[in-house]
Amino acid sequence: MNSEGIFDLAKKRKELTELEKQTIVPGFWSNPQRVQEVNRRIAVLRDEISTYEKLSLKIEDIQTLVALATEENDESLHPEIASDLESVATHLQQMELRLMLTGEFDENNAILSIHAGAGGIDAQDWAEMLMRMYLRWCALRGYQTEIVDLAASEEAGIKGTTILVTGASAYGYLQAEAGVHRLVRLSPYDFNNRRHTSFAAVDVTPEIDETVAVDVRTDDLRIDCYRASGAGGQHVNVTDSAVRITHKPTGIIVQCQNERSQHKNREIAMKLLRSRLYERHLAEREAELAKERSERPEINFGSQIRSYVLHPYQRVKDLRTNVETGNVDAVLDGALDSFIESYLKMKAQQK
Repeated sequence: MNSEGIFDLAKKRKELTELEKQTIVPGFWSNPQRVQEVNRRIAVLRDEISTYEKLSLKIEDIQTLVALATEENDESLHPEIASDLESVATHLQQMELRLMLTGEFDENNAILSIHAGAGGIDAQDWAEMLMRMYLRWCALRGYQTEIVDLAASEEAGIKGTTILVTGASAYGYLQAEAGVHRLVRLSPYDFNNRRHTSFAAVDVTPEIDETVAVDVRTDDLRIDCYRASGAGGQHVNVTDSAVRITHKPTGIIVQCQNERSQHKNREIAMKLLRSRLYERHLAEREAELAKERSERPEINFGSQIRSYVLHPYQRVKDLRTNVETGNVDAVLDGALDSFIESYLKMKAQQK
């Protein structure tokens, strides 16, 4: 078993060495944007090389066990060999998946937004359930998360939220989650305990840095400061620290109220705006992407990418790939890899 040629280990090691040399060049650390870009790439390469090296050692161990079992005619080693082979197969699948992340920003951090759709209080509760699901998935992946905006509902759940997800290829993986998500269950908010259908939309854009050219003119912006709501400490709630930025030509609105500092909230909001403006630029540049994004359907019946059914039976089914599972609790607790992997494989086959 030799995947080094496909993985191109030598090329990755060479690139890593060259980038590490850049970090000791005088003046390198004076450019924060370049530092961020290089450090992100170094982290990705180190992780990929480490994964490959660990996998190679595992394969060598299996070969030794197989040789020993054959030589000694020892069948007691067979369960251990089978378990190790299963583990290797899983890691190879993950490496294969990584090789599919070839998009311009697939290695970047992700900006994930959730918006409650049709369904009233149930939809707002569903939006909060989705927020928890993605936070759990990120924790399982070892990704860092920051809730930069949260609009709580007056009764239950949330109207919407924006989360910055930091980690290698966060956008590459999370792009599979963009779309409308549908929930069917017995409503805890219905006095008659009837079955309700709720919807929430998930948007995912890559975080982009200053090295990517995005034309943002000051005259095109309306910046409003307001008092932050919700948790965050006394200082946050009694000063106009929250920032909302409206891009007048496109109507795009972003906001951040997570930080105590108005300056910091404005900085994060501008980051969100640049990412969304760049996404819009890509959509206009590519006709197929324009059709997909600019004609996005309403957040209600017939527009969902995935259904989560809790009653009268339990099933989660992705309507794009037909992948499904009956373990709804695991999915809502962050077990999303099978859906993400199947989507990325489908997308790679369509190229």
